[in-house]
Amino acid sequence: MKYILTAIIGMMPAMICGQTLRYDKPAQVWEETLPLGNGRLGMMPDGGVQMEKIVLNDITLWSGAPQDANNYEAYKQLPAIRQLLQEGRNDEAQALMDKNFICTGKGSGSVPFGCYQTMGELQIRFDHDAPINYERTLSLTEAIASCQYTAKGVTYRREYFTSFDDDISIIRLTADVPGKLSCRVTMSRAERGTTRVADNALLLYGQLDNGTDGKGMQYQAAVKAQLKQGTLTTEEHALVIKNATEVILYVAAGTDYKDAGFKSKINTVLKTVMAKPYATEKRQHISKYGRIFNRVKIDLGRGLDATTDKRLAAFYNNPAADNELPVLFYQYGRYLSISSTRPGLLPPNLQGLWANQIQTPWNGDYHLDVNVQMNHWPLEVSNLSELNLPLAALVKGLVTPGTRTAKAYYNAPGWVAHVITNIWGFTEPGESASWGATKSGSGWLCNNLWEHYAFTNDLHYLKDIYPVLKGAAEFYSSLLIKDEKTGWLVMSPSSSPENAFFLPNGHHASICIGATIDNQIVRDLFNNVITASKVLGEDANFSNELALKIKQLPPAGVISKDGRIMEWLEDYKETDLQHRHISHLWGLYPASLITAETTPDLAAAAKKTLEVRGDDGPSWTIAYKLLFWARLQDGNRAFKLLKEILKPTARTDINYGAGGGVYQNMLSAGPPFQIDGNFGATAGIAEMLLQSHAGVINFLPAIPDHWKVAGAVKGLKARGNFTVDFAWKNGQVTSYRVTAPTAGQKVKIKINGEIREIVASKI
Repeated sequence: MKYILTAIIGMMPAMICGQTLRYDKPAQVWEETLPLGNGRLGMMPDGGVQMEKIVLNDITLWSGAPQDANNYEAYKQLPAIRQLLQEGRNDEAQALMDKNFICTGKGSGSVPFGCYQTMGELQIRFDHDAPINYERTLSLTEAIASCQYTAKGVTYRREYFTSFDDDISIIRLTADVPGKLSCRVTMSRAERGTTRVADNALLLYGQLDNGTDGKGMQYQAAVKAQLKQGTLTTEEHALVIKNATEVILYVAAGTDYKDAGFKSKINTVLKTVMAKPYATEKRQHISKYGRIFNRVKIDLGRGLDATTDKRLAAFYNNPAADNELPVLFYQYGRYLSISSTRPGLLPPNLQGLWANQIQTPWNGDYHLDVNVQMNHWPLEVSNLSELNLPLAALVKGLVTPGTRTAKAYYNAPGWVAHVITNIWGFTEPGESASWGATKSGSGWLCNNLWEHYAFTNDLHYLKDIYPVLKGAAEFYSSLLIKDEKTGWLVMSPSSSPENAFFLPNGHHASICIGATIDNQIVRDLFNNVITASKVLGEDANFSNELALKIKQLPPAGVISKDGRIMEWLEDYKETDLQHRHISHLWGLYPASLITAETTPDLAAAAKKTLEVRGDDGPSWTIAYKLLFWARLQDGNRAFKLLKEILKPTARTDINYGAGGGVYQNMLSAGPPFQIDGNFGATAGIAEMLLQSHAGVINFLPAIPDHWKVAGAVKGLKARGNFTVDFAWKNGQVTSYRVTAPTAGQKVKIKINGEIREIVASKI
């Protein structure tokens, strides 16, 4: 088949018009506001008519501080714990771990662990009422939000963006009748915040609690106004603007996280941006953002001409009427990734970088048993590869504290991180063994790091992360012991994240020998380290040692009597058949240890596992199941999960079970808001269209019936640093192009059921 790129490109313009979130009323709650971000700063305006409330964020704003919460005597209990597990006394082993194998101090429930916090709120009070023709939008192609309405014959318009050019937040207010714009600007914070006006700038500043002397991270936000016509006066805590035609509010903010001179930088950026025409700043912002966002385009067909909230309400029962909504949701996920991180900064946390609370749910931290990993799953395939680098930097920062933790609890070489971490490098177990003793976090993170190399073939990057991978492998290798029942090498103690099982005595426990996810992660990590060793020409002896141990590991999955993949080495009875975590399918995704082609029996067992688990759950769970079904090449079942996650909800309670969905602003609801559901679903949609984990680039591996009529994709990435464009009709690929950075690169592709080898075109 010849590729016809012009046919693909010709289908693309129709997609652009649909990449806007649109509403006909202001946000009534925070979960309806529109997220803006440039990787560091965040804004969420509500578009209020009489009172505009804009939540402000800085991704570095954390309470807490570095700490050492290791129990350096813990490792002495390891032989006793292992003996109890070997005797089947798991509950007693867990009780012993609760006494000796958890972190010291207050744990994650307080400082100094800390939490991600909102910076504060900006308020703009107007004297407008009874608006007509109200519209509120978020353009994904420009990263600009807006609202517009008419009151008393005057049309008012607002534009908001967090600039990708000068690292500042900007709000432009206009009236189409001269002199009709008046407002009062204030800022506030629920605690540890002071406001004042100095040199015509409204300031909000404070210092968070570090858990010791109270003198933790410092922050500041500064607002200045630039007017066309009208007057600006100041009060002690407000800027007052009267009779203007245009007002531009510049919001500069920062913290002293790795930046002692942040206050002078705030002043500098304000001076720089205010000397630049607004149109220039806006144009440069759109250009720099667009260089990243515009790499990928997808067309699945027509959409519903309605506001986003109405489209969401209609989609579940009539998805065929709005094939454009999944594209909007996919591109929204890419938008959120671009907006919540950038190289040199932090990776997105549980809420990306958007938070409206002092105490964010689950601290807004980095959970290492699926959540932070899921945040990064769409990046490589969605052509946002560089956005994986902040996670790599965070993980590199865990090696030194993780080395202390490995010694304290296991007397082991290498490094380990358990279930939770923060910007301060926390690697210790959590405060309860049932969830906090899971030690797959570091190995799972290494899979994310490896995927960046697999997609880019970046040798410089591989050299940089190799010590991280090797250190994790050294840790796990040292912990492997021979299981007396099976003869396999396994870890003891072990656990399947946040899940539990019944023991023969009726008690339940989480601690075990050789949980399936641990077995899979060790196998995957060892294989990747062996590959890296060969590529880099290093550590042949260590590589050979790992190769010998791989032969003694349990298989990627063990099938139980009822045909499901066992979650634990023993076929325990589950305490919750529909548990939100499905960790024993880690080998199916994100790893490629289980595939439809190479391990059909395990793939069938994975399907049965998913059938029993059910389709509901928190949003991130639904997204994970979508990914599993895509890997199993069942497009219609994957699409059913996509419908489930796109169910509208307004719930904000803390939820561990069924009930996930999305809010009106399309942010995913656990509930409450957790951004991993967005990112997991974004990865899942890409996985339905293109896969490359099984040694071939597979076109349309899990396309649902709803998308088969016609469609096109441009700019998705495949492992090996290939870029893929293609179009299809009636479920059959009609044109394609595969490109690579260098000429002559061969690659296997699977297209319309046929596997062939081609030479990729040079970019």
